[in-house]
Amino acid sequence: MYSELKTLIEIQKIDRKVAGLTSQIVAFPKEIETLEKQLSDFILAHEERQQRLGASQKERRELEGEIQGIRQKISKHKDQLFQVKTNEQYRAMLKEIEGEETNIGAVEDQILEKMIEAEELQKHLKEAEARLESEKARVATEKSRLESLAKASHEEREKSLRERQGLAENLDEHVRNHYELVRKGRDGLALAEVRNGMCTACNVILRPQLYNEVRSGEALYECDNCARILYSVEPLPSEAEAGG
Repeated sequence: MYSELKTLIEIQKIDRKVAGLTSQIVAFPKEIETLEKQLSDFILAHEERQQRLGASQKERRELEGEIQGIRQKISKHKDQLFQVKTNEQYRAMLKEIEGEETNIGAVEDQILEKMIEAEELQKHLKEAEARLESEKARVATEKSRLESLAKASHEEREKSLRERQGLAENLDEHVRNHYELVRKGRDGLALAEVRNGMCTACNVILRPQLYNEVRSGEALYECDNCARILYSVEPLPSEAEAGG
């Protein structure tokens, strides 16, 4: 095979490897950001439950204070029962006491709701507190792993780029420039393998003469359809095979 074509094949392998490593390097910060957000959301939800519990307990205390005030009113009204002078005033006072006792029942129902709410919140808080440290440890471990992978990917990419530079320096300048031009216009894929008479990049069947020229590997040939540089690992048929 034409030596510069072999070099181009190796360069393309490196370019594809570098592209993969670059994608990984770009993805790592996003993965780390996602991990940190997961932990942040967990902590935020925990803090919000703590705040809701505090608010619920405060509301319960206020309701209990409200009941205390109502009871004082009832006690005062009962004392006043002995001071009324008519049956009509007595009945009115009893009705007012009954209304206050009904109010106590309604407030007690609200207190019960607050107690149930607080119990549920305390249950979730207890579970979250038990998980919080393990969540922090999990995120820290995964973050460290991703940072190590990112560092390794950076180092591997730099190594590959140095290897690529060494190969590219051995190419004829025209060949090198042509490769770069085709690569930029073809989504990073400048070379395409020919297999069974077909360009594997665009799936177009080659002209028989071009097919044989590519298989000879004696020069650089382009696909008539996609303009990629063609290469073949298929051997040329022997004279006996060709004649047969």
